[in-house]
Amino acid sequence: MPSSPVPVNAIRGILLMLGTMFVFVVIDAVAKYLTASLPVMQVVWARNVFALGFSLLMLRGRGATMLMATRRPGLQLARSALQFTSTAIFFTALYYIPLADAIAIGFVSPLILTALSVPMLGEKVGPRRWAAVTAGFLGVLVIIRPGFGQTHWAMLLPVAMAFSSATYNLVTRMLAGEEHPMTTLWYTTLIGSVLTSAIVPFVWVSPGLAGWALMVLLGVVGGLGHFLLIKAFSHAPASTLAPFNYSQMIWSIPIGYLVFNNLPDLFTLLGAVIIALSGIYTIYRERRVRAAQGPSVSAT
Repeated sequence: MPSSPVPVNAIRGILLMLGTMFVFVVIDAVAKYLTASLPVMQVVWARNVFALGFSLLMLRGRGATMLMATRRPGLQLARSALQFTSTAIFFTALYYIPLADAIAIGFVSPLILTALSVPMLGEKVGPRRWAAVTAGFLGVLVIIRPGFGQTHWAMLLPVAMAFSSATYNLVTRMLAGEEHPMTTLWYTTLIGSVLTSAIVPFVWVSPGLAGWALMVLLGVVGGLGHFLLIKAFSHAPASTLAPFNYSQMIWSIPIGYLVFNNLPDLFTLLGAVIIALSGIYTIYRERRVRAAQGPSVSAT
């Protein structure tokens, strides 16, 4: 690892990334709270519609017409549909299982991304990264503990979400450098809003004042989280910021305890550590190989 100090801009990016991960855990906690009294699809609707309103405010006076123009409508549609699917699956999981458990299992998504990059992007993954991917899936098994009589079927939902999210991130890679980040954010919330608005009338439950406030909060904080993420990547490269995704586990434990009186057991903590270390090692290997040999050379 380089011995030189981290640049000031990178430090700013890391702080923004840590803040973003805290915001994402708050979003998940609010969603879990709301799904106790409202249908999951209604919560997903709120997440998209009020985030769309936040996006419109952010775009106002900043060349909104230009940012709404896309050269890759098909990829934008696919990415938005995958984001919608990931959110719906994860919010359903939050209804059934503790916050920290769902987030810990979802950590496997970057490892799935590494595996899927081979057939979908033609990237080469060497044996060390394949070993890290395998270790990450073993970490998931430690958390789920199949065959031990304590596994809730909803434990599989974050795994399904991780596959959807990994595919979503692959499409994001395809769009990177071709579309403005705010354009991608706009289409994600717009298409998610259209999809959920077509479904939500069939499941709608009238919320009280507190329910409306939390639904608005869910969307606004969601939009804020993605804005902070964009800002973080404007200050530091993805390879620097990626390991800080795992700080979600740190935030999820106290929030899960304070709001839902849930604490992860030792198996969940152990599995989360295995998955996180596997993911961080994968990121480290990718950065080392690209730095030493260039991105076109096979990783080991």
